[in-house]
Amino acid sequence: MEIRDFARRCLLSSTIEEKLLDAELPFTDPSPGPAERVAAPARPADLEFADRRTAPKLPSAQSLKEQGKRGLAHHILANHELQALEVMAWTLLAFPDAPPDFRLGVANVMRDEQRHTRMHIERAARLGVRFGEFPVNGYIWQKSMSVTSVLDYCACLPLVFEGRNLDHSLELAEQFAAAGDERSAALMRTIHRDEIQHVAFGLEWLRRLKPAEMSDWEAFETHLHWPLRAEKASGDVFQREAREAAGMSTEFIAGLLASRDEA
Repeated sequence: MEIRDFARRCLLSSTIEEKLLDAELPFTDPSPGPAERVAAPARPADLEFADRRTAPKLPSAQSLKEQGKRGLAHHILANHELQALEVMAWTLLAFPDAPPDFRLGVANVMRDEQRHTRMHIERAARLGVRFGEFPVNGYIWQKSMSVTSVLDYCACLPLVFEGRNLDHSLELAEQFAAAGDERSAALMRTIHRDEIQHVAFGLEWLRRLKPAEMSDWEAFETHLHWPLRAEKASGDVFQREAREAAGMSTEFIAGLLASRDEA
């Protein structure tokens, strides 16, 4: 399957089934085509981005003892994963001249995002919540639209949003486990392991594309556009080992920790 066709299907299909349809492998990329940008992804009506104030927030750890609240949590997380998929697809279409290995890598990460979305949708359904039952926000999509280059993308989605999920995924795994929902906890641990690889991919390409005289940390901060900033790249409980496993240097980790202290 051509990478461009896969990206267009994930971004521009109006049904969840099409967006999450497995790619026909292997990927090919002979004709990336002209740059193509859209203001918003195509979605079914019940999953179009709503005003952020109308979309429910993640339930508290205490409330996850209720089955419906756990279903809501998976509903919200499915929307997060779906936005990541759509941003990656947008990136492939917006930057057709990106290095071929980068494009292939993003396409392969997109397959993980499809799987994560399906996992959350299926788990929410098991808990009595249909995907699309609640309003959803477009925060990840909207903030990612500040991206103007492949380097911006590396700093933004892999190193901020997926970097933050290194923490949130394990926080939620612990909360689900404490609520007696080991299946949801195991799902979050699986996603955590995948996120390490996704962060590693973003870091690898930040290093490959940045000016030689720039440190990883300088390149990361330089290619974030307000309101995205380094402090947004971590959650409440900082997972140092996960970041080391993703290949972050001592300097980079120190920068993230310092940004937390300054916030």
